[in-house]
Amino acid sequence: MSPEKPGRFILLFRQTQSVQAENLFLRRQLALFKERGVQPRRIDAGTRISLAILARLFEWRNALFVVQPQTMIRWQRAGWRLFWRCKCRAGRPRIAVELRALIRRMARENPVWGEERIASELLVKLGIQVSPRTVRKYMPRRPDGQPRGDQRWSTFLKNHAKAIVACDFFIAVTATFRLLYVFVVIEHGSRRLARVDVTAHASAEWTLQKLREVIGYEGRYRYLIHDRDSIFARQLDDSIRALGIEVLRSPVASPKANSVGERVIGTIRRECLDWMIPMSEAHLRSILKSWVEHYNRGRPHSSLGPGVPDPPVELATLAKSESRHQLAAGALVLAKSILGGLHHEYSLVPALASA
Repeated sequence: MSPEKPGRFILLFRQTQSVQAENLFLRRQLALFKERGVQPRRIDAGTRISLAILARLFEWRNALFVVQPQTMIRWQRAGWRLFWRCKCRAGRPRIAVELRALIRRMARENPVWGEERIASELLVKLGIQVSPRTVRKYMPRRPDGQPRGDQRWSTFLKNHAKAIVACDFFIAVTATFRLLYVFVVIEHGSRRLARVDVTAHASAEWTLQKLREVIGYEGRYRYLIHDRDSIFARQLDDSIRALGIEVLRSPVASPKANSVGERVIGTIRRECLDWMIPMSEAHLRSILKSWVEHYNRGRPHSSLGPGVPDPPVELATLAKSESRHQLAAGALVLAKSILGGLHHEYSLVPALASA
């Protein structure tokens, strides 16, 4: 008896559904040869799914010709993984529609803000706790070429942050291509800008006078960090030491040693001067005055928890909402424009007061 006869004899005892599935299985493979020529190149996803489903209805190993049995098993396992991934889809529920709209509004009105800044604004000003990753999910896509990053702190800076001030210079260019020098002094512990001033002729005497006005004689600070620029002359450092302040000069070509000062200069450029063109020295001083007030009293800082260096009184009496994703009852969001709409400060006001 030929080997084909026992196979035909067994077909008499098989279920009709199994035989039909095998026929469809073979016909689907045959269609590949008819549609694509003598030898099919690559099986598409639809064919893989159909073959994997039909293979569960009969013994498919003797009817498979286009691929190896190991490939067929891999398709079936991939299908089961996809099935259980869709069936066991986990995750947090979506936030409220109003909150999503508010996040998009903040991102649209403040193009230089990132997800951490918006999450900090929601938590500190509006009492809504949202993860920065959740904020990023609902933010419009940023254009490429705008890297964002953060700086790390050394152990010394962490342990003595409240007693450290850092200072540095950077250059600003007016509309008439005039170079102006901006002097920045920032407190490490509170991230408060203690002094931002502008001059067209920077000198050691002018810098010493500005530092004396910041340091004073109250003994609030113990350390002053600055780089090795020639404007920080030896006489300047000796005068600062006479006030009881230890001067720490950063190493050569080591901007991270004065990371707080360097970072705040970058923040001033990214959030203010890169978006505005000063017309004169007085105009630049006016711009920086408005931005420094926003920086100290209205801008949340992630390094503070997040928090604000000089928080206004209304933040201390902020009404907490019962839900972390909803505004407090009877409150509305009030937006205050900064620098002509470049930034906005958000706060809660009673609904009756807004009317």
